[in-house]
Amino acid sequence: MDVDAVVLDVDGVLVDVADSYRRAIVDAVEHVYGDTIEKADVQQFKDAGGFNNDWTLTDAAALWVLARQAQGGDGASEADSALGSVATYTDRIADHGGGLDGAEEVVDATLDADVVRQVRDDWQPERLRDVFQQLYLGSDYYEDLEGGEAELGVEGYIHDEDRLVSPETIEALTEHWPVCVLTGRPSGEADIALDRVGLDVPDERRFTMDDWEEGKPSPRALIALAERTGADSVVFVGDTLDDVETALNARAADPSREYHAVGVLTGGLTGEEGRQKYEDAGADHVLDSVNDLPDLLVD
Repeated sequence: MDVDAVVLDVDGVLVDVADSYRRAIVDAVEHVYGDTIEKADVQQFKDAGGFNNDWTLTDAAALWVLARQAQGGDGASEADSALGSVATYTDRIADHGGGLDGAEEVVDATLDADVVRQVRDDWQPERLRDVFQQLYLGSDYYEDLEGGEAELGVEGYIHDEDRLVSPETIEALTEHWPVCVLTGRPSGEADIALDRVGLDVPDERRFTMDDWEEGKPSPRALIALAERTGADSVVFVGDTLDDVETALNARAADPSREYHAVGVLTGGLTGEEGRQKYEDAGADHVLDSVNDLPDLLVD
């Protein structure tokens, strides 16, 4: 693959977030509502699309838990909820366009009006976000980045993020191509991850949650990075179907350039099933990890 610039996602590409962000989703809902989804269920929300932001995924998971509690009480089985299993719920979300808007539409369209009122009365997105951030960041980072006083007193799951990218890969990429970052992380959390893996990216070559409102799979940030690097051909490496769609959307919106979508099997999509999902979504290449990227590219 002959490209002029490399754009990398962070989560699931540069660092492993299975025991950090994904754990925080599950545990935040558990902390607030005493019940939650399984960690494996998180990928079903990701596959539904529109959940690049883990805060909104947490909100959608909480809606499912609250619906189950409202209809069957604490400890009720999935069969007790009109929303069905998590798989059924997320399939319906996908049918409604994905993301939190899709989740709310499913709740409103599926549950009785009185149950919807109860679920919405009990739903606390701001509280969920605050608990999520405390669990993920830990007390020190939380007070530094969020500016509030931590109440949970935890070390923070962020410290459990193992590096997925090797120093050799970073050296090989940065030596031959302008390397950019496109992530749904807030800027401060992106800094922590990039420092951990030893990747220095100039401000003009990165987009974080703080830099664009739309989020993936909007192509705006990817196109902007192509323009800023003067690239005619760009590869975007991510770990979700939304990442693939981002590259495909950029290809459609900016036909003057080439955009290549590459998925890695180090995030939530793994094994042959993950490979097939990437290919079905239109990925140009699927790699076992980002460390295989230099061999794919032509200098």
